Amino acid sequence: MKKPAHPTPPPSDETDPAQQPDSLEACRRCDLWRHATQAVPGEGRRRARIMLVGEQPGDGEDLAGKPFVGPAGKLLDRALAEAGIPRDDVFITNAVKHFKWELRGKRRLHKTPGQREVEACMYWLERELQQEAPAVVVALGATALKALLDDAHARLQEHFNKVTRREGRAVLATWHPSYALRAPDAAARERAYLDIVSALEHARQLAAGK
Repeated sequence: MKKPAHPTPPPSDETDPAQQPDSLEACRRCDLWRHATQAVPGEGRRRARIMLVGEQPGDGEDLAGKPFVGPAGKLLDRALAEAGIPRDDVFITNAVKHFKWELRGKRRLHKTPGQREVEACMYWLERELQQEAPAVVVALGATALKALLDDAHARLQEHFNKVTRREGRAVLATWHPSYALRAPDAAARERAYLDIVSALEHARQLAAGK
């Protein structure tokens, strides 16, 4: 006689940094799940040659459950197009999968994830890197760079125009698209945008073996 299937137990409400969850929905490795609408996994072309890694979902991404769909995502789409890379040809994710925020009036404003939260979420980023096996990874911002290099002291601008080899893949670094939206003046915003385009062009060349 066939045994009845056991239902999946509901996720615990207890935070456990040593947890080995099977799904993002069940993840309790840090406390960010408590105040996020949902986890936001990476998405895009499977086994893509290029992976883009941002910091964390924003307000729009938290609500939609998809990465880079808000204003920063629109800027990233424009930069990808200018660099000659169709968005459908890359895999896009974040170092941290839940939105960390603070309330300002009625708005939920981005709050930078702490090192413990980044370390807790490395469980998922490492899975994505192993499953997708990209040849080139572009770190969009300092948080992503620190996670990808496993170096809490890595400085973003020191890695501009530099290829770092890590576990058989090339790692490039540039600004997070949100920085190109909020830089202090128009000239700084344009420079940041062009830096992003340049890094993406470099990633395209590396992925093509050039």
